[in-house]
Amino acid sequence: MRSAIVHYWLLGRRGGEKVVDALCALLPDADIFTLFSDPSTFSPVLRGHRITTSFLNPLRRGYRSLLPLMPMALENFDLRGYDLVVSSESGPAKGVLTSSSTAHICYCHTPMRYLWDLYPAYRLEWTSSAWKRAAMAPLSNYLRLWDFASAARVDQFVANSRNVQSRIWKTYRRQAEVIYPPVDVGSFYWEPPEDYYLVVSELVAYKRLDVAVRVFTRNGRPLRIVGDGPEYRSLRALAGPNVQFTGRLSDTELRESYARCRAFLLPGEEDFGMTTVEALASGKPVIALRRGGAVETVPPNGGVLYDNPADDSLARAVFLLEELEDRICAEDLQAWAIQFGEDEFARKMGRLLRSVSPGPTEERVEPEHHCSRR
Repeated sequence: MRSAIVHYWLLGRRGGEKVVDALCALLPDADIFTLFSDPSTFSPVLRGHRITTSFLNPLRRGYRSLLPLMPMALENFDLRGYDLVVSSESGPAKGVLTSSSTAHICYCHTPMRYLWDLYPAYRLEWTSSAWKRAAMAPLSNYLRLWDFASAARVDQFVANSRNVQSRIWKTYRRQAEVIYPPVDVGSFYWEPPEDYYLVVSELVAYKRLDVAVRVFTRNGRPLRIVGDGPEYRSLRALAGPNVQFTGRLSDTELRESYARCRAFLLPGEEDFGMTTVEALASGKPVIALRRGGAVETVPPNGGVLYDNPADDSLARAVFLLEELEDRICAEDLQAWAIQFGEDEFARKMGRLLRSVSPGPTEERVEPEHHCSRR
């Protein structure tokens, strides 16, 4: 089959881009379509594929503000001649137009948070400008209508977790198969812990990193935050001298940070949480909010899950982890993480891709003709 992969944007090396790499391994001849791209971030796998960007790509520096134009840009892609299209959606991707003979599978990391479940928080808490809040209401209404309608263009949904499976049903009223995203669990390793806690995350509001920064600034324990994003300045202003911001690290440096941390922190709700699995594959316990993907990825003996996103709940979870950490077995955590490995993704997603055929067809039924002679 001639195949295409549609990904919302290729501007970094986060979980979505790792899924695209794994899809490329399963579809080695696939062409890639994306709204925006930065070639400096491409993996060696991506460099071996033909990549088509949208007409918005010259404006990629301000890509977050171009959301109202993205539906038009996606629908402008010419996907005629492809037998299979796999869209990778967290930002908009599934809204491409395909022919009636094309099978369209959407691997959904989550329905767009800023339009659906997190919309009230984005508008009322995380957007400070009054005019931006006023503009969000009509624009978001239009985008939700388009997003819901575009779900009908998908023949089969795949969710990256049971958490997202529930969101897909709530948002689009569509069933979805669960296939966990691929984590290179075999490349992570354990080292004796040093005295620091670790966060690996994009610095955006919904990750609730401000909670971790405030808690650790008060308790004085060393906290290392890996990643960058628009919330850096506000988080830096909250942080005490014991909180270190490293920016983005190389893969080698990141694995070393996991290997030597005391525990991994996840203060916000994740769709799945590949970083959580990476920490477990490093034999490290996890302190996480008991919501979203963490409920699926963190084993019963894998750390501490806390119920309330407030500062004092995280503070208590840290104290509890320190009481329990001598009883946590690194080998058990690493064994648990294997189920989220690349081989499992390749087996399950490969089976699905081999089974697809272009969209459902119906046997043509000729209408009955009733003729009476007079």
